[in-house]
Amino acid sequence: MAKKLIIILMVVAVSLSLAFVTGCESDAQTGALIGAGIGAIAGQAIGGDTEGTLIGAGAGAAGGYIIGNEQDKKK
Repeated sequence: MAKKLIIILMVVAVSLSLAFVTGCESDAQTGALIGAGIGAIAGQAIGGDTEGTLIGAGAGAAGGYIIGNEQDKKK
């Protein structure tokens, strides 16, 4: 039962992240949002607790922002 709940929460998190992507003004913001969503899912899958989820979200947001910022510079 717990695995099903985790899968449902992951699907909801990804869906919400994708819904907000269209509102970002730059690639850096979009990258940070997508990175945070993916990082949160990975952190939950790896750590299995809130701490892992938050660390994953933070690391994903930072990585996504850096990649998006470089794409903005190329434009």
